[in-house]
Amino acid sequence: MMTIESILSYVVWSPDPSVFSGFERLRWYSLLFALGFIISQQIMIYIYRKEDQDERLVDRLTIYMVIATIIGARLGHVLFYEPEKYLSNPIDILKVWEGGLASHGAAIAILFALYLYARKIPTQTYLWVVDRIVIVVAMVGAMIRVGNLMNSEIGGKPTGTDSGFVFARDAEEIMETLRIPVESISAYKPDNRQEELTGNGIVPVNFEIKIEKGGYSESDLRTALETDVKYVLTRFKSSQKYLSEDPATPLKMDLSDRGDHYLATVYTQGVVRHPTQIYEAISYFIIFLILYLTWNRYKSRLPDGLFLGFFLVSVFGMRFIWEFLKENQVDFEEGLTFNMGQALSIPLVIGGLVLMGLALKKGFKPEKP
Repeated sequence: MMTIESILSYVVWSPDPSVFSGFERLRWYSLLFALGFIISQQIMIYIYRKEDQDERLVDRLTIYMVIATIIGARLGHVLFYEPEKYLSNPIDILKVWEGGLASHGAAIAILFALYLYARKIPTQTYLWVVDRIVIVVAMVGAMIRVGNLMNSEIGGKPTGTDSGFVFARDAEEIMETLRIPVESISAYKPDNRQEELTGNGIVPVNFEIKIEKGGYSESDLRTALETDVKYVLTRFKSSQKYLSEDPATPLKMDLSDRGDHYLATVYTQGVVRHPTQIYEAISYFIIFLILYLTWNRYKSRLPDGLFLGFFLVSVFGMRFIWEFLKENQVDFEEGLTFNMGQALSIPLVIGGLVLMGLALKKGFKPEKP
């Protein structure tokens, strides 16, 4: 029976990153990324309409934003995190689908792209445009972090307690490549092993493997599973990071004949980590609400640069804080006082404080008659 203590302890997280099973090209990350821009476009149309701007210009603005976000985020990752890897093989820079995007690079590229946009629009100053665009950028940032969560990527450090997330998707994907005919794999939190919780952040995790009946006898299948699954759980870098299986002990497993298939249940342990994707998503969504509600009250009375300054301080200030709980993305960050994400956030926060100070010194604009 599941108790309140078991519900509040930890979550075994292993969603399929594809929106539809068997349709791997449509992934949650891509869908949320695209939806973020679609929703943002509608919000910007509303803002333009309320402030007597030509809403048809939003289409042009969207093109600038999409191009700047993709190129800036990609080049930001290449230059800030893995320059040696990509500059030694530049064609890999184009392989965006393999991952590797940096929000700091996107921020810099967006600010430059909006300058190019505003210089062609005489009715809009640069700061006017940026102050409105950061409203929706905060929302898109929240949706992208949810996409990261669905991809089981950019996770946090171990919590050291039994509260948090165990990321099991990597181990599932590796097991799917086993030489045995695997039909499906699912990781889950057992509700009958709560006595094993010790409060140290190492918790029970079960893997249920459905296997086709084929050329394997039950005894041969058991031997293959004990060897191959043990290897997956202990020898792969991702398994060592997210799971806590002792290489020296035999694999704990049950194997049963279910008529048309075999069912193997593997008993192992996982490392409970901070779901920093959720922390960031909630932070950015709250920032979006603050910006939008403030704009909705003051609109054209806002002093130029106030929203941009607040955005830089709040978004990258929160990013600086959450980085303390996140795993470093690349090896060279190990041992540094501040990782790359934090180092890049500091000048943006300082710049934001300056902008806010200058804007507040000007004060709010008078209402239009």
